[in-house]
Amino acid sequence: MIAKDAIKQIKERLGIVDLVRRYVDLKPNGPRWTAPCPFHQETKASFFVSEEKGFFYCFGCQASGDIFDFYAKINGLDFHETLVQLAAEIGIRIEFGKGVSDHGKIEQSRSQKTEMLKLHEISSSYFISCLQKAEAAECREYIEKRGLDNAIQKNFGIGFALREWNGLANTLRRGGFSLDSACDAGLLAKSSSGKIYDRFRGRLIFPIKNLSGQVIAFGGRIINDCDEAKYINSADTPIYKKGDHLFGLYQARRAIASKGIAFLTEGYMDVLTLHQFGYENAVGVLGTALTIEQIKRLSGFASQIVLLFDGDNAGRKAALRSSEMFLTRGLICKVVLMPDGEDIDSLLRSRGKEYFEILIEKARNGLDFCIETLSNFAPKDAIGWARNFLNHVELPELVGSYVSALALRLHISEYELRASLDKKTNNNGLTDHTVRSDELSGLCSLANKYEEQVLICAVRYPERLADLRSIGADLVLSSNPAIEFWKSLEEYNVDEIPHYLNGQQKIFWNKHRGPFAPPLVNGDTELASLKKLLENYYSVNQKTAISTALVHSSGPNDFENDLEYLRALQQTLEKSHEQS
Repeated sequence: MIAKDAIKQIKERLGIVDLVRRYVDLKPNGPRWTAPCPFHQETKASFFVSEEKGFFYCFGCQASGDIFDFYAKINGLDFHETLVQLAAEIGIRIEFGKGVSDHGKIEQSRSQKTEMLKLHEISSSYFISCLQKAEAAECREYIEKRGLDNAIQKNFGIGFALREWNGLANTLRRGGFSLDSACDAGLLAKSSSGKIYDRFRGRLIFPIKNLSGQVIAFGGRIINDCDEAKYINSADTPIYKKGDHLFGLYQARRAIASKGIAFLTEGYMDVLTLHQFGYENAVGVLGTALTIEQIKRLSGFASQIVLLFDGDNAGRKAALRSSEMFLTRGLICKVVLMPDGEDIDSLLRSRGKEYFEILIEKARNGLDFCIETLSNFAPKDAIGWARNFLNHVELPELVGSYVSALALRLHISEYELRASLDKKTNNNGLTDHTVRSDELSGLCSLANKYEEQVLICAVRYPERLADLRSIGADLVLSSNPAIEFWKSLEEYNVDEIPHYLNGQQKIFWNKHRGPFAPPLVNGDTELASLKKLLENYYSVNQKTAISTALVHSSGPNDFENDLEYLRALQQTLEKSHEQS
């Protein structure tokens, strides 16, 4: 099935309310469904879903779109991945045709990803089976010592990599897979002499899954004392980028969405222990510092994050940096540092869940933790941190309260803090992100107010772009973003268009085609009004060479001849530009 037909069928067979309710606790409110927005921190229900229109919208953060936009945003997917996954739910397969550039390369990439997913699926089964073999006795003893029960092992697909050099390689070869492909997938490695061998050997294996439950990578922990690295992790591949994923998010996503709270920690074993003790909303970073991509993915499920870190110096630094990243994005976070000499696993098993609950209750607000930590910095370093932090705050309404809190408790001049903000901030300490309306910022040229009217009409009636061209609407566009937007409207089917737009374009599209836009019933009238506006534009605009030439043409009332002359003149200018 081609993409545009699949889009239509998915919308007909998958209700947006049913899909959103997988992640959000929707409540009926007349003809709509409402809830706190899953995409930003709030307590009020500013997020609503219209089943009739197949559309969602948040009055707080302006997130909006259809069933594809929601699924992509909440799962951190692109449109193609979203389309394939939702199509699979209703039992259809997609063939991407017109509207997809470089079709051959895309098909080749998709085939490679499919093969890698299969390789990881077989490898995961292999590691699980190895855990039951006699050679894995030491691993089973280790698991028993760590207290992991069978349910946790099964839920997370825990396995064991035998100490053999070619155990997995032989399994994949018998399955008909190329060992070179397995090397590309990071499952096997190749020596300097060209010999291929198992990358994971003698390790407890932790499968890493995407939000669809597919295994995309592995982590491996050594189980005896030796000179090897304690942990090794899969390298980045076409199906896995460690900075984009969180360990355990697939298993934890429903608990996180239900509770609105996520526990974030560092180690694989800490996540498993938390789940075993009933904290099924726990996830972990993957052998790297916390990334913006991980925050975006986690914030799609949770409105509050509880950071769980070791109490040593490294843990405090990680907690400070992580708190900073959450706070600058307007998310609520709290910090729990483990007592000296304890980690999550040892604390829960030695002191029990009751003691852990006390630590959670006493968790410090993220900003309070940052300020307390900064109080131990040299004054110069604390001021530098505060200035950098404030200049990265994304929500302007938070800047003022952050400035006041930092100035008061760090004994810094509030005036100097405000003065140190980037020029994009005004005297009130609020970030001025726009010069004109937010949906037009960066999209339309400030020097050409007619672009807005042209793009509004094009968005409302993309099937009538030929009619718009006939009245010269496309010639009004002068800014690159506006021209690119027009090209997108030309390139894709009307059902596909919104899924190939960038952030500003999508906001503009939803504003003028969403549930609050006027009904699309007066196309002829709207085009006639635009034509009249353009006639006025061509007759009065004398600031460019083209409009000046028009003034000296056949006359202000001969619009058709003016337009023909305009196109001829534009072609001449384009040829001159190419020759130069």
